[in-house]
Amino acid sequence: MKFGKTIKIFLIDGDPNGRMSCELSNWTGKAYKIPRIKIKECIDRSDLSNTGVYLLLGKDEEGKDQVYIGEAESTLKRLTQHLTQKDFWNETIVFISKDENLNKAHIKYLENRLYELAKSTNRYNVENTVIPTQSSISESDKAEMEEFLENIKLLVNTLGHKLFEEKREFKTKYKPQQDIFIIVAPRGCNAQGEPTSEGFVVFKGSKIATSAVASFPQSMLKLRQELIDKGIVVQRNEEYELTDDYIFGSPSTAAAIVMGRNANGLIEWKLPNGQTLKGYESETIPS
Repeated sequence: MKFGKTIKIFLIDGDPNGRMSCELSNWTGKAYKIPRIKIKECIDRSDLSNTGVYLLLGKDEEGKDQVYIGEAESTLKRLTQHLTQKDFWNETIVFISKDENLNKAHIKYLENRLYELAKSTNRYNVENTVIPTQSSISESDKAEMEEFLENIKLLVNTLGHKLFEEKREFKTKYKPQQDIFIIVAPRGCNAQGEPTSEGFVVFKGSKIATSAVASFPQSMLKLRQELIDKGIVVQRNEEYELTDDYIFGSPSTAAAIVMGRNANGLIEWKLPNGQTLKGYESETIPS
C-alpha cells in the first residue's frame, strides 16, 4: 500500500525568493534550494559541508533552461568554486543525507543517473561536457539509491523545475491506444499526441505538414521555423517529422503547427473512434 509523502519546506531567511530547505517524511535525505547570490551566506549551514549531489540551474541567452549536474564530498566548497568557474546559473538545488550516510560511490551513482534522466527527458540543455561515470555499488545500495533518486525527482519538481519529468504524463506504453489523439490531414500531416498539465504534447515521430497555407499567421510561421532551425522538426525525404516529444502551449497551437494552417485544437485532435478532444474533456467533467 502506498501513502502520500509530506513535504516540509522551510524558508531559511524568511524570504520566498531566498534560501530554502526541504525534507520528506520518512526520508533521510534533505534538499536545499539556494540562489547563487546567497551561496556565501551558507557558511551557517554546517550540513552543506557533507557529501552530496547538486544541480546548477539557469538559462541561456535565448531563454532555454540549462542545468549542470555534479557531485562533491564537500558540497559547499564545490559550489563556492562554481561561482567563478560557471556563470550561466542563478540557483542551485543540493541533496545531502541527514545521517551522513552518502559516500563517494553513492553520489557518483546518483550523478550518473540524474544525468541520464535529464538527457532522456530532454527538457533542459545539460551543460556537462563529460558523461559522469556510474560507480559500481551493491544491489542493496542500488535499490536504496534508486529510492533516493525518486525523492530527488519529486523535490526538484516541487521546487519549480520539471527537469526530470516525462513530457508524456500518461506514458503511452501504459496507456490504451484508443486514448491517444490523432490528426491526419493534407500535405503529409499524420500526428499523435495528448493533453498534459502544461498544454499539449505532440509525440516524437509525428509528421507535420510539409508547407503552410498563405494565410498562416506570422507568429505560427516563426514558431514552425524555430522548430526546424533547432532540429526539433527535420525533413526526411518528402516528409517533416518531429525528432522528440514537444509540448505546445495549447491544443490549438499544436494543431496549427501540425496542419500548417489555423486550427481549433479542441475540434481537430480526435481519438481513433472520432471523438474530439472537446468531447473527451466534456465527458470527464462530473455532472
